Amino acid sequence: MTPARARRIREVLDRRQPDLRMVTDSVHKGHNLSAIVRSCDAFGVLDMHAVVADADFRTFRSTAMGSQRWVRIERHPDVTDALVPLKAAGYQVVVAHLDESAVDFRTVDFTRPTALLMGAEKQGPSSAGLALADRAVTIPMVGMVESFNVSVAAAILLAEAHRQRALAGFYDERRLDDATWRTLFFEWGEPQLAAYCQRHGLAYPELDYATGELRDPGYFSRHRPRAADGA
Repeated sequence: MTPARARRIREVLDRRQPDLRMVTDSVHKGHNLSAIVRSCDAFGVLDMHAVVADADFRTFRSTAMGSQRWVRIERHPDVTDALVPLKAAGYQVVVAHLDESAVDFRTVDFTRPTALLMGAEKQGPSSAGLALADRAVTIPMVGMVESFNVSVAAAILLAEAHRQRALAGFYDERRLDDATWRTLFFEWGEPQLAAYCQRHGLAYPELDYATGELRDPGYFSRHRPRAADGA
């Protein structure tokens, strides 16, 4: 890792928002999931929760073009499994859904711990997802079409969350805890070494966060696996 790369990773990690989550409720098209992940990365979201079938997830992984490296994606069997722990942790669930209770998305306080819930392209959020949502929001439109594509709607909501959080100074200082920050710095900067450590049950060695170099250059030579263990 070069010093320039180390600097870029530091800058990005220092702006990640640990209490802003994206939840996709059976969004199954790979290109939509990939676009949502790219928007999450662009606006500082670290964690995305996806309710998606195996085949659709494999398609998504093949079309994401590496963007999933920068956003942690957790799959769930159903939306309840994704949302109940977040609500228990104090997150408000804001769902993009047009009904009589929906409010203009710009009136919601996105500086609160927030999970944005996006439903499937045609069917919208599931009944279980709607039942767990705290607020329904709509994006005002003045054209002939009735709704935005799900990935476009996600980007619009994330942009508003970013605007509010930037005004509140949320991007001005590191918000990740130290352990998470150090782990991600290593995994993002040295993905092959991280995979090696995971494969052999090794702790990540410490890096110099300014230069990206190993503080202990001899770490891996001392922890080389035996021939019988494989490489």
